[in-house]
Amino acid sequence: MTPVLGAGILVGVLGLAIGSFLNVVVHRVPAGLSVVRPASACPRCGTPIRSRDNVPVLSWLVLRGRCRDCAEPISVRYPLVEAATAVLFVVVALRFLPSAGADGPHTAAAFVVLVGLLYLVAVSVALTLIDLEEHRLPDRIVLPMYPVLAVLLTVASALSGDWGALLRALIGMTAMGLGYLVLALIAPQGMGLGDVKLAGALGLVLAYLGWGPLAVGAFAAFALGGTFGIGLIVLQRAGRKTGIPFGPWMVAGAWIGAFCGTTLWDSYLGLIGLA
Repeated sequence: MTPVLGAGILVGVLGLAIGSFLNVVVHRVPAGLSVVRPASACPRCGTPIRSRDNVPVLSWLVLRGRCRDCAEPISVRYPLVEAATAVLFVVVALRFLPSAGADGPHTAAAFVVLVGLLYLVAVSVALTLIDLEEHRLPDRIVLPMYPVLAVLLTVASALSGDWGALLRALIGMTAMGLGYLVLALIAPQGMGLGDVKLAGALGLVLAYLGWGPLAVGAFAAFALGGTFGIGLIVLQRAGRKTGIPFGPWMVAGAWIGAFCGTTLWDSYLGLIGLA
């Protein structure tokens, strides 16, 4: 087994476990409930979920999507969230694994950044599902992003000695946060404070990766959200004043920026003669 394949399998299994936990988060956080207690149980018969029935994806397939005790249907969303999280974990890990030729400190720093990005994957999945269903981005999920990501990125900079990346991250956080705040003040019906709080956290990560990821990530969010909104209006599924959750497009744009922001930004600069 190659190291890359082994790492992919390990990260995939971790993603399945995290995805299972995210199902709890998505259900309980909007309701103001603890994500730790009580243990998960069938909503119909109240029987606690057995350990053998709590294996991500596999248990749902074995049980054929029904409670073992009362045959209450179990939503297919549960295994889909688990599988999707696992796939996203693997894709992000393979994209951001440190190169084989990197020295020790830079390799360690890259692994710390990867941990931050995997954390961002989990948050992205949870916030996307919650915003689509509840039209809000809970502080219980968004606000902890700041200390968690700040600590990880600071450790990464300490290991690599690249303090310029951390300074750039702080500038990106401030710029995106203030930019969204201005938009929220100008058009409060279209931009909420949850979006403002999320913007700063996304700006922190994107700017750490580079100015290109920050610029492309910020632009892509509005391009995707605007295209989706126009499409709904054309199809007469929404009006000009219809509220559309913007959080999903923010995280989608951020990941576009993270994956290909540098390449797209360099191509744009070259196109206008600034490269």
